[in-house]
Amino acid sequence: MTPQIIVIMVLTFVIYVIGTLAYSVRVVGVRTGRIAVAFAIFNIFALVSRTANTFQAPLLSNMMEKRIRAGNAESMIEVFRLILVSMTVATVIGAILIPTFIRLFGRAVESFSIHRSIPKVLLHGFSKAGVEQFKRSIAIPRKENFSELKSFRKIPKKIVILNVLATSIANVGVLASLYAGCLIPELRTTCSNLSPVINGFATIAMFLFIDPYISILTDDVIRGECSMRDFNRCIIFIVGGLIVGTILAQALLVPASWVIVEIVEVVDRFWR
Repeated sequence: MTPQIIVIMVLTFVIYVIGTLAYSVRVVGVRTGRIAVAFAIFNIFALVSRTANTFQAPLLSNMMEKRIRAGNAESMIEVFRLILVSMTVATVIGAILIPTFIRLFGRAVESFSIHRSIPKVLLHGFSKAGVEQFKRSIAIPRKENFSELKSFRKIPKKIVILNVLATSIANVGVLASLYAGCLIPELRTTCSNLSPVINGFATIAMFLFIDPYISILTDDVIRGECSMRDFNRCIIFIVGGLIVGTILAQALLVPASWVIVEIVEVVDRFWR
């Protein structure tokens, strides 16, 4: 495994750990009653994720270009599968870290409400008192959380299934477009611009069904129309769906790449 692949996997790991932890922000927002503040503070983590994503894309493209010139472009499939494995591991670890993150993030929200300054919150986190709080906040998922997966009471099965499908497609979209470029190197630029063809369904599902449902459920908890236990159970299923989605993406990678290849060839014939 080359240093470049290791760096790409580390960046992928950071992106997906933060992406998984994002679902706990709503839990903290509901518990503290400060949803807007919770999302504002989480933007710091989102910035780290976007920065990692900014570096990941050119590294992948550079590696692909080198392998195309070396005549072994199709070997990129191994790299893409390693990236998907990194996604799965990161999502699992992110899920394990959620209890700890909820405690730490809850304290950060309360601290921000007092100091009203992100820099002061960050400085407090690195202080002796902040380190002590971190140690006290470390927690592992309770057995009760796993037992919740056995109960489908008040769980929107369609939303859960849609979340799994949308996650798997979103995970594979960019990788499929890059691998399609490896399959037809002479049209790789066109392939790389067609990731929205694969991601389209995932984007529609996220914005029209999944995100609105979670937002409505969050409001229901605040109004007392939904119990915190039912809300937590829903988040557990959503996060579980993220893990399943990264695994399912392994099976979708090659078929999605060939879909892009077919579209590119049609476009290329049309403009000749």
